[in-house]
Amino acid sequence: MSCMRTGKKTVMFFAILLLLVLSFEIANVYLRAEEPLKVDFRERSKYIGTISDSATVRIAVAAILSPEETSQFYQDMFDYVSARIDAPVELVQRRTYQEVNDLVRRNSVDVAFVCSLAYVEGHQQFGMELLAVPVVKGAPVYYSYIIVPKDSPATSLQDLKGKVFAYSDPLSNSGKLSPDYLLTKMGYNPLNFFGMTFFTYSHDKSIQAVAEKMVDGAAVDSLVWDYKNATNPQFTSKTKIISKSPPYGIPPVVVSKDVDPVLKEKIRKVFLEMHEDAEGQAILKRLSIDGFVQADDQKYDSIREMNSVVKDAIEGSKPNQ
Repeated sequence: MSCMRTGKKTVMFFAILLLLVLSFEIANVYLRAEEPLKVDFRERSKYIGTISDSATVRIAVAAILSPEETSQFYQDMFDYVSARIDAPVELVQRRTYQEVNDLVRRNSVDVAFVCSLAYVEGHQQFGMELLAVPVVKGAPVYYSYIIVPKDSPATSLQDLKGKVFAYSDPLSNSGKLSPDYLLTKMGYNPLNFFGMTFFTYSHDKSIQAVAEKMVDGAAVDSLVWDYKNATNPQFTSKTKIISKSPPYGIPPVVVSKDVDPVLKEKIRKVFLEMHEDAEGQAILKRLSIDGFVQADDQKYDSIREMNSVVKDAIEGSKPNQ
């Protein structure tokens, strides 16, 4: 009997150890803090320099895609901008949307590609300004998709109650605010609707987490899901969309209110005219973008309203101190 008890304890010990190892590996894949990625484009263009150059134009990109995907996605565009303004351009990346907002607030970068909610917060907090917005499929809008594994029985967000759910970033509209707003309107508290939630810090990682059944569902940017589904459906083909939001103002290109006005207008001009020459058209086509247009702040009012509703609902659910 003593040997049997000892054997059972040994098995239980190794089972617990295995669970701990697996949990660590999952967290390491999806939640680890990534080092800021510095991308050196000098081999591709004489205009591309390093961040130590005083004339370098620094452009930050929020981690809508993973760092590796981001550098590949934007490289040709930044080469194009560099050549048109006759100045070096450097890609600056950070792990979270808030970190990119902080770079803009401190004037540590000149231009940034940010999420729509990050713009709304940045505009309110420190006067972040719109520079231009992309047009995709004929309109400067995008959507939030709720996705689940291809063979999941879930057909609505309601079916994911008590399940494991992946958000992309705390400042993501499509990957956080939109599903939380939907839950609030359904009468649920977003803080306790799901059994467990975590942040992947990029939409492509959220898609992969669903495809590999690491989670039961996720909220993702339609632009990312549609682009990946058209160009490399390795993971999107293993997922299905069970909910599509109303249209939102598309993630914009922004600047700090204190950026050099001459530089701001030079870069704005490049984006707005990019679709007018063959090279620019080719780059835009590869990115599934029609072109860039002047931005309208009012297009983000629906996000402001959703943000207010969700914040009030969560604050109202907290016990009195």
